[in-house]
Amino acid sequence: MAECPEVEQIGEIAEKAEESADKRFSKRVALLTAIYAVVLSICALGGSNAAKEMMMEQQKVTNQWAHYQAKAQREHFYKLERSILEVELASRESQSPAARERFEKLLEQLAAEETRFAQDKTEIARKAAHHEEERDRSMKKDPYFDYSEVLLQLAIILASVSIISGSRKTLWLSLVSAGMGVFLGANGFLLFVDLPFLG
Repeated sequence: MAECPEVEQIGEIAEKAEESADKRFSKRVALLTAIYAVVLSICALGGSNAAKEMMMEQQKVTNQWAHYQAKAQREHFYKLERSILEVELASRESQSPAARERFEKLLEQLAAEETRFAQDKTEIARKAAHHEEERDRSMKKDPYFDYSEVLLQLAIILASVSIISGSRKTLWLSLVSAGMGVFLGANGFLLFVDLPFLG
């Protein structure tokens, strides 16, 4: 039985419409994939910056505590010198008033230096604690960026598979993966939610 020409034309039109729908689907998914890639690069940059900040803050912490230790050593030096002079002053009861006055003046200077170094240590410890907080904050951000990158890469792969297979289910999986990746990336920048399993 021969097919009539109208049926053939309808078949061709349906075939062209299906091809056109497939092309539109592929173009839309390709555009979505490009958006995923942009967000992925932003999250990768955030992760890289968090790692750099973490290392820089750790260096500042180390420097501050080394400075603190140097001040502590100087403070102990002045304390020891003052103690030695106090013992020496006490053992020299028959000193002239002028010599005794020089010793007492020197003791006051040593005590003042000791106090100054103790105050400096307090300020240095405060700065070190601030840098430790900044380091810990950057350390907290890093895993969110790592998992965000993984989920966005997975979304790109799933979107590519959906283009090849024409599967809308795979596209939905891609959207879910990308959504989770975007959420984790945003959380890496803002830390608005603390997820204990990522800390």
